[in-house]
Amino acid sequence: MKIETYDKLFITLGNSRRLLILAFLRESGPSSVSRIMLSTGLEQSAVSHALKKLRFYNLVFVKRKGRERIYTLNRETITPLLNLVRRHLNSGKKRISRKRLKLSWGHFYA
Repeated sequence: MKIETYDKLFITLGNSRRLLILAFLRESGPSSVSRIMLSTGLEQSAVSHALKKLRFYNLVFVKRKGRERIYTLNRETITPLLNLVRRHLNSGKKRISRKRLKLSWGHFYA
């Protein structure tokens, strides 16, 4: 796999809106765009754009339920990756304070 592919994946994960959506799906489970909008406070266009990027890298999956699209977190890959990042951040010699980490990672810090 080319380094550019890794670069684009990490850029995708580095966006605060997309991280917010991932955190919401992790906490809430399968959700529609409307529910994601209401819970995150993001506009419909921002949610749709973020979900498009997340779907491209298979970080979320989508299923149709009637007229709605229901999004779910790819728990097989993204949850272990986020847990690994959390362990990495906690293992450094210069530890980030738990309060600061919780503010910057929100729901990912469990």
